[in-house]
Amino acid sequence: MKILFNLFLTSALLFTLVHNINAEETYKIGAVNAIRVLEKSPQADKARKMIEDEFTSRDKQLISEQKTIKELEDKFNKDKAILSEQERTKLERDIVSKRRDLKRKQDEFREDLNYRRNEEMVKIQKQIIQSIQQVAKDNQYDLVLSEGVLYASPKIDMSELVIEYLKKDSQ
Repeated sequence: MKILFNLFLTSALLFTLVHNINAEETYKIGAVNAIRVLEKSPQADKARKMIEDEFTSRDKQLISEQKTIKELEDKFNKDKAILSEQERTKLERDIVSKRRDLKRKQDEFREDLNYRRNEEMVKIQKQIIQSIQQVAKDNQYDLVLSEGVLYASPKIDMSELVIEYLKKDSQ
């Protein structure tokens, strides 16, 4: 539904633009593939690396806890025939408690990771929008389209210009 609305809005804008153009006037129109710009921007690579570094130790800790639980489960399955009822019950409770604790930590980890990703993506998206606007001004574009463009010829696709601008800006 949103795509159809964007297509309608883009079509209406282009229709209005085309009907208001004088025969002598020409307009420079560009299109940007924002997803490609985001994927290829050095800022996004830097953010991914920073987040990975930030969360690596917690991820390793969770993996370690998973291994510990697996070892306890293996011990329980191997020794349950020779354990007393009290020892067996204690070990079962310990395993259940550790599983519950691990699940809580994994959920917190995912929430924290998603929050940080979103936080960094918002910053990068703002920077990309500013870069698109600056590239459009520098190259004297009259109109730049992004979302809702189903096709843009390489002649008007300015995504590479924006990516180059972002690379220069990151240095």
